[in-house]
Amino acid sequence: MTTSNLDRISNVIRTQDILRRHNFNFKKKFGQNFLTDHNILEKITATAELSKQVNVIEIGPGIGSLTQYLLEEAAEVMAFEIDKSLIPILQETLASYDNFQLVNADILKVDIQEHIKHFKNPDLPIKVVANLPYYITTPILMHLIESKVPFTEYVVMMQKEVADR
Repeated sequence: MTTSNLDRISNVIRTQDILRRHNFNFKKKFGQNFLTDHNILEKITATAELSKQVNVIEIGPGIGSLTQYLLEEAAEVMAFEIDKSLIPILQETLASYDNFQLVNADILKVDIQEHIKHFKNPDLPIKVVANLPYYITTPILMHLIESKVPFTEYVVMMQKEVADR
């Protein structure tokens, strides 16, 4: 299923409508920002070189803007979202996808090895694709590396200052 840009979650008008309907308020402590630039979302997805033979771990899906792109390309996407108020939004916006698993948890506190067993086909290669919050990028990357999960690739968007470090 390929979605036109006008119908995408990341369409600015649709994003604003979703946030308004759910009375969502951004939480500074989570460093939340939701991507609405289709060019960036397409570039992230293309860089990840996904196929229906690859599973994806996404961290901080927000309202599902990037997730929607990933779901259209990957075998399955398992998204970890810490903010409870985003769970009903994600359940609504991504309800039509049967290759989506949502985990309401702090990625830094989960045993990723245990979670990946729940992929429909856990033997497929796994890539990490995420738009990471600037203040916690390094701890997340270290946690993923230390998890010993053999991720085949990391495609992450991060603040320039973090990348420079």
